[in-house]
Amino acid sequence: MLKIRQLQKKKQEEAAAAESASNTTSAESANLNTSANLSSSRVSAAQLRLQKDITEIDLPRSIKLTFPDPSDLFNFKLSITPQEGYYKGGTFEFKTEINNNFPIEPPKIKCLNKIYHPNIDLDGNICLNILREDWSPVLNLNSILIGLNFLFLEPNPNDPLNKDAANVLVKNKSVFTSNVKSSMRGGYIDNEHYDRVV
Repeated sequence: MLKIRQLQKKKQEEAAAAESASNTTSAESANLNTSANLSSSRVSAAQLRLQKDITEIDLPRSIKLTFPDPSDLFNFKLSITPQEGYYKGGTFEFKTEINNNFPIEPPKIKCLNKIYHPNIDLDGNICLNILREDWSPVLNLNSILIGLNFLFLEPNPNDPLNKDAANVLVKNKSVFTSNVKSSMRGGYIDNEHYDRVV
C-alpha cells in the first residue's frame, strides 16, 4: 500500500509540475496545451478513480494484489486463496486490465489457471454479473474483488460458463467436491487436464 501512495504522490507532483510549466508558455502554446489536456482528461479521470479505489481497498487475507509495473495501475495481478468451501487450499491467479473508460466500463478479469469451476470456463473467462450486465460505475474495485472471491465460496450453477461442472454441482455435490479436489491437484476430469493450484 505504501508503494501505491508513493506513486500517487509522484503522479500529483508531476501533474503540478506540468501545470506550472504550461502556465509559463506563450498564449499559443497554452491553447495547444488546453486541447491536449482536454483529450487526456479522460485518462486522468479513470486514473484518479482507480487510485481512489485502490487506496480504499479492504480485502480479506485470501485476496492479494500485485502490480508488476508499479507505475501502471491499470494492469495488475490478483491471487485468491480461499479459506473455506470447495476450493479451500488452492491459489488461483488472475490478470486484471482496466481501460481508460473506467468506471464507465468494468475491468476485464481473466483466470490464468485452467480450473474446474461452473462460472469460469477452460479459457479463463469469468461469469460474474457485476462484470457484465449488472456493472455500474458506482461499484468500486473492492466490490469486484469481493464478488470474485465469493465465486469460490459459493459457485453459481444457475449462470454457468462451464455447463458440465454446473450440472455436476446441481445433481451430485459429493461428485462435484471430488472433481474439484482432483482438478486442483492437476488431475483429469472428462479427459480434460487441469492446472495444479495446490
